[in-house]
Amino acid sequence: MAVVDIEAYLKLVPMVKHSPRRYLWSSYDAEADTLYVSFKQPSQATDSELTDDDVILRYEGDEIIGFTILRASKR
Repeated sequence: MAVVDIEAYLKLVPMVKHSPRRYLWSSYDAEADTLYVSFKQPSQATDSELTDDDVILRYEGDEIIGFTILRASKR
C-alpha cells in the first residue's frame, strides 16, 4: 500500500469549502512548472488578468472560475 502524507491534503478542505462553487479541480504541469486550479468544470474563460505575482485569474463574465500559478514550485 502506498504511503501518503494525508495531513498535507487535509489542509485543502477549508480552501475547497470556501471556493466559489465548493468544488476544486487542479492539475500540475511539471514541465511548465504551472499549477492550474478551476472552480467550475467545464469552464470557458471570457477574460483573464495577470497579477503582479504571476498568477493568472480566469473569469467567466464577472465570476472567477479559476487561476493559474506560474513557477509553482518556487512558491
